[in-house]
Amino acid sequence: MQTSSRERWNQPSTNVIRVAATFWSLLNLGIFDAAYGSFYDINYITVSLVFFSPLIGYVSSGILNTRLHNALGQRGLGVLCGGTHMLSAIINVLHPPFPVLVVSFMLGGLGNGLSDAAWNAWIGNLDQSNELLGFLHAAYGVGGVASPLIATAMITRAALPWYTFYYFVIGISVVEILALTGAFWNHTGLRYREQMACSPGAHEKSASIRRVLTKQPEARIAWLSALFVLVYIGVEVSLGGWIVEFLLHVRKGEAFASGMGATGYWLGITLGRILLPFVTNLIGLKIAVTVYLTAAMAAELVFWLVPNFYASIIAVGLQGFFIGPMFPHAISAVTSLLPQHLHVVPYSLSFSLAWGFH
Repeated sequence: MQTSSRERWNQPSTNVIRVAATFWSLLNLGIFDAAYGSFYDINYITVSLVFFSPLIGYVSSGILNTRLHNALGQRGLGVLCGGTHMLSAIINVLHPPFPVLVVSFMLGGLGNGLSDAAWNAWIGNLDQSNELLGFLHAAYGVGGVASPLIATAMITRAALPWYTFYYFVIGISVVEILALTGAFWNHTGLRYREQMACSPGAHEKSASIRRVLTKQPEARIAWLSALFVLVYIGVEVSLGGWIVEFLLHVRKGEAFASGMGATGYWLGITLGRILLPFVTNLIGLKIAVTVYLTAAMAAELVFWLVPNFYASIIAVGLQGFFIGPMFPHAISAVTSLLPQHLHVVPYSLSFSLAWGFH
């Protein structure tokens, strides 16, 4: 049960701006994750480096996150999140040689990992965190919906080259830097260290990756949450990445309608993250997760066994709706089980492992 001693999303009033800034950062993360498209005239194995390269950035963020929080606080993390996103987009706009593009997506992965861990940890420590985390990840879903729509319109309707899409991303990233830096201006490294020193258990031993991964019960919580998020992101990204190909080649759909299938899936995820956390609060986390997973599996059976294009469209949208809140619910569970000064490490571990294997 969450206590009233926690800050709320609107108390102090400046938290409203901070919450909005974190939502914008996750929106940009969703845009980055869904922005992959046709790049160069090279084989699939070589192109796969673009999809693999964000892993290096994510793993790096997992190693650096605690140190960066202690040194820079949320203000410095805000500059780094938006800065790495903007730098990656600037490189892409220049249409560089392919190896440089791979490095660019490493930078994007670093920004995504920093953003994921920092803002999940901060939102997770507010009152009513379950609902707020749902909205936070709904912002990610909005980015995932908007990115392919905007990119497709620019490429197919306006006949622009793929990299012009990143002018739009540069603008989003500039706003991200300004919003996060301004919102968290007083949240320096010193303030973060002082807050963590007041966390229960912080006096026993400083937060470290070694402690969270090896000392019980922290290790059990960290590894189980990482495994859950690993499976979840594997399912989420696999469905989002392959649904268009499946609808085109197996269900024999038209190109535009198949693309809308992917949009419907991401829209389902977004709506699930907005609406279902309120249901979760009524029936409890354990029951809710069981019900949502059962419903998602039922929708998957319809998607698989009913050879109809429109049935597949509806089923994949329902899958997105019911699996949508799984990620924020996992973050909420970790927040309630671990002391505040240990939150950043398991989040970083979860995101790094999940991106490593998706």
